Amino acid sequence: MTAVPVVIGMRAPRTEPASHAAGLTGGLVDTHGRVHRDLRISLTDRCSLRCTYCMPEQGNEWLARTSILSTDEIVEVAEVAAALGIRTFRLTGGEPLLRTDIVDVVRRIARIEGEEGPVEVAMTTNGISLAQKLPALIDAGLTRLNISIDTVDRQRFADLTRRDRLDDVFAGIEAAAASSLRPLKLNAVAMRGVNDDELVDLVEFAMGVGAQLRFIEQMPLDAGHTWDRASMVTREEILASLGERWHLEPVEGRGGAPAEKWRIDGGPHEVGVIASVTAPFCGACDRLRLTADGQLRNCLFSLAEYDLTGLLRGESASAPGQRADEIAALLRSCVHGKLPGHAIDDPSFLQPARGMNAIGG
Repeated sequence: MTAVPVVIGMRAPRTEPASHAAGLTGGLVDTHGRVHRDLRISLTDRCSLRCTYCMPEQGNEWLARTSILSTDEIVEVAEVAAALGIRTFRLTGGEPLLRTDIVDVVRRIARIEGEEGPVEVAMTTNGISLAQKLPALIDAGLTRLNISIDTVDRQRFADLTRRDRLDDVFAGIEAAAASSLRPLKLNAVAMRGVNDDELVDLVEFAMGVGAQLRFIEQMPLDAGHTWDRASMVTREEILASLGERWHLEPVEGRGGAPAEKWRIDGGPHEVGVIASVTAPFCGACDRLRLTADGQLRNCLFSLAEYDLTGLLRGESASAPGQRADEIAALLRSCVHGKLPGHAIDDPSFLQPARGMNAIGG
């Protein structure tokens, strides 16, 4: 296992068209008219699990700790993003709860005010150590929570994640279910021959704890680049499987949300499907991503990154109070360079060099 202080992939130039260098006024609107309101912030590329569809068990090249953005740097970027219209900050990883200062990160971002008031701080986690940390996170200002769980079978969980930690995940889910955080969402990647016989069981488990299960089509974002479309369970297959058990009624008003939702037997329970591969929602995408080492990405599948570390740490870095306009300009450049879609179905599609754990969910 090694730590590397370099960025995997291309770096986009820091320059941008003059018409997009508008300082801290106006929103983040791309050339296709999409207004960006959501920033996913990866706090670390490290994880407490080794899911087979995400990363190898051994030999991972972790980012050097010196390359990981500090809390001060994250907050500085978040304040500029909020001034430009970002309303929701989702903290991801890797596993964000591995960050020792996670409560402080949540507290400081939750204090940021946008034009419409305080921003919203959400988190996606595997749930390990959540039971111990959740009270402090809620007190710090965490408002929403997604927990990943691909199976409720103990042996299958150990085989899939290479770790025997299902009890810890269950404890985290129980703590979240007993909390005030709503809606509570559970995420499951549907995989052929792995958990596709468990889709109904997963939904029933979610309903039992008052959560919404969201199935995710497996995407080409594994660190080992072993993704095979044939192993992916499609949106239509998921719905067909659930339809054998329940009547599903589409929920209107999706907006820019990644998940389509269906009411189960008339409600109140719902189930979601994020079909990034077979039914992409790129036309309504309002998300940007910031990697743990300070690279802006305008799409999960982007081959280009926009380097913020030069602004924050470089020899020519401006004084803290003078950097806001430069950070804003780079955010605008990133948005301006966003393509209309990810083109997974195009023969020319290339998988990003980084895996999902390094990009951030």
